[in-house]
Amino acid sequence: MNHISMDAVRAAEERAWSTPLADLAPADPQLFKDDAHWAYFERLRKEDPIHFTRDSEFGPYWSITKYKDIMAVDTNHKVFSSLSTLGGISIRDQRADFPLPMFIAMDPPVHDAQRKVVSPIVAPGNLAILEQTIRERAETILDGLPRGETFDWVDRVSIELTTQMLATLFDFPFHDRRKLTRWSDVATTIAGPGGLVETEEQRQAELRECAGYFMGLWNQRVNAPPTTDLISMLAHGESTRNMTPQEFLGNLILLIVGGNDTTRNSLTGSLYAFSKFPQEYQKLRANPALLDSAIPEIIRWQTPLAHMRRTAVADIEIGGKHIKAGDKVIMWYVSGNRDEEVIENPNALIVDRARPRQHLSFGFGVHRCVGNRSRGTPRCR
Repeated sequence: MNHISMDAVRAAEERAWSTPLADLAPADPQLFKDDAHWAYFERLRKEDPIHFTRDSEFGPYWSITKYKDIMAVDTNHKVFSSLSTLGGISIRDQRADFPLPMFIAMDPPVHDAQRKVVSPIVAPGNLAILEQTIRERAETILDGLPRGETFDWVDRVSIELTTQMLATLFDFPFHDRRKLTRWSDVATTIAGPGGLVETEEQRQAELRECAGYFMGLWNQRVNAPPTTDLISMLAHGESTRNMTPQEFLGNLILLIVGGNDTTRNSLTGSLYAFSKFPQEYQKLRANPALLDSAIPEIIRWQTPLAHMRRTAVADIEIGGKHIKAGDKVIMWYVSGNRDEEVIENPNALIVDRARPRQHLSFGFGVHRCVGNRSRGTPRCR
């Protein structure tokens, strides 16, 4: 972390503890860009774990910051809805002029039926079939890294390995695999000058390009016998074969982002974690069997997905606070995974932690990550 960002962290920490509690806005994107959000959540967990932000660029919202409260919201889908028509699962509302319905932003029973179509792709049996391919690709990528010179780990390792495997899961043309990376980044970016895309129109045009490319693959698979790739699963699935164009694109984006963004974050976060806790890296090297606990510990410590949003559809009380129907409710997984009351020494990475799977990174309830049965990172919900 450079000196500028360290200054930003110190300034953010001062603001976190000096700002009137009612004025705290933990969703400020700059806090996450500077890795300066931790003090905000530490204060909220201690002083106001069910916190209401009255005004922000995202509108008013509730922040749920403690482990058990997050679990209570995540497992109560009857009161806390994921519906895209209510805003979806991100703190930033879905655009009304470019809706992208996807099964993660649906409630049962539609959610359950569509999720069931693609869940076999990350079932333990299928992952066992892919294990040798994953190992070989990881070895090839790592063996090909330069020695004695600076290189971009995110691009050379995190993105490349993840994108190779995502292309395999889709049976996507391997030579075009970096298109998946681009579409994932474009889908989750905020358009603006100097950004990944300059305008919202450009963003939507690139996502339509994604839909067109995949429609070509869909047409091939729907007219062929079912296979085990994601496009064939969707094309032949009873609850997905008649999707509208926007729903088709929405579910594609869900699977691309779910398979790319979170895994990339964990791979990068693991390197950062071991640089901060070198003794844990040495401990793991001395005893590779600790991978079984180290992997979920990295997923907890790094938290690939910082938040999930729900919308209350009925009045409810949590922690003495009255949440009204229509309110936006943010479950801050990144905060719950550092809850001192539930996780001992939560800010430390401990590769032999006694209960490493005690974390929120996969979510809970009907939207619990379909990839949670594997030892890898969250893929989609």
